[in-house]
Amino acid sequence: MENVGIYTPPQQAKAPVPGDASALFDRNLTQNELEVTESAQDKLNEIISQTDEDVSAIRIYISGGGCGGLSYGMTFTDEKSDFDTILQFDGFKILVDVVALNYLKGAQIDYIQEVGRERFVFNNVFAETGGSGVCGGCGAAGGG
Repeated sequence: MENVGIYTPPQQAKAPVPGDASALFDRNLTQNELEVTESAQDKLNEIISQTDEDVSAIRIYISGGGCGGLSYGMTFTDEKSDFDTILQFDGFKILVDVVALNYLKGAQIDYIQEVGRERFVFNNVFAETGGSGVCGGCGAAGGG
């Protein structure tokens, strides 16, 4: 799997303060929050099983913004931050930090095979937050 961007994890959190709401979020994701199709699961499992690295998970991240919209990617990881949520599968797990999850809730990750081209696609991003990832102000996105 190709690293498309560089992921910088959030700084490690200090010990939770009694009554601190950040310690109360649910770290377990469900397929209702972020769907991974069967074909994507199969390919991710195949990729992670073929790596020679000591990989414990696949991290899904977002980068960019502005007129170009957000970019979505995946990379291998062996580190989990205090702000990660986990979607567990047989043979691998997916980590998504809570900031990225805000943009990915309701999305679907699929794996598509076409003649001469195979790829992962992120469908229905911004499903719960609304928007398309582009502003349209300059006309490049067909708006403005």
